[in-house]
Amino acid sequence: MKLDWLEQSTVATGAISRLLFAALLGGMIGVQREVKRKDAGVRTNLLICMGSAFFTILSIYLAGDSTSNKGQVAANIVQGIGFLGAGLILHNRSRVSGLTSAASVWVVASIGMACGAGLYVAAGIATLIGILALELVGFLEHQISLKGYPLIYEARGTDSTLMMKSILDAMDRTGERLCNVDHDAIGNLQRVIFSLTASRKQHDSLRGRLNAEPAIDVIRTFRDPEAD
Repeated sequence: MKLDWLEQSTVATGAISRLLFAALLGGMIGVQREVKRKDAGVRTNLLICMGSAFFTILSIYLAGDSTSNKGQVAANIVQGIGFLGAGLILHNRSRVSGLTSAASVWVVASIGMACGAGLYVAAGIATLIGILALELVGFLEHQISLKGYPLIYEARGTDSTLMMKSILDAMDRTGERLCNVDHDAIGNLQRVIFSLTASRKQHDSLRGRLNAEPAIDVIRTFRDPEAD
């Protein structure tokens, strides 16, 4: 497909606006992932969205006039994003993490393709739905205890053996299994660290039982950085 300079200028202007819009939408989702401290943050999502848009734009011109298959290049974006998403999925001990990050990357690529095709309204709505799904749905899942999430527990005291017995007792009474335990000492302070994937109600119940144990001076919980 040969274009004169005026047509090239018009095409370039349209392409630039589509790329910039794709970068904006990808960056919006990236901000949400950055706030959640995910590896695929602003830069990653911005580049994926813009790259998908650019490949979609190029697909039309690389195919030329001799073929009706204008979407061959764009179709391969899905396959390429699949490999990228697979790299975000991690098998850690007894659970799998990164599924939400992989899915968000896949959605960001589709938003970029929509921008590349000039479907601005659809791309904007998809971005809004994606952010709502990541923020609002995740919040509701935790509030109504619909889905379990991992927390790292850190018990502090002066006797690690008594703390371990107290933790085992509390876990037995809440019906949870204790595993993957670490412990260390900082001077006279003993720390016992373990992780647990459970619902909000189960976490609240376990925290209450651990706080009531006399062998445990302080109990702290931390967000698992590998959680979705």
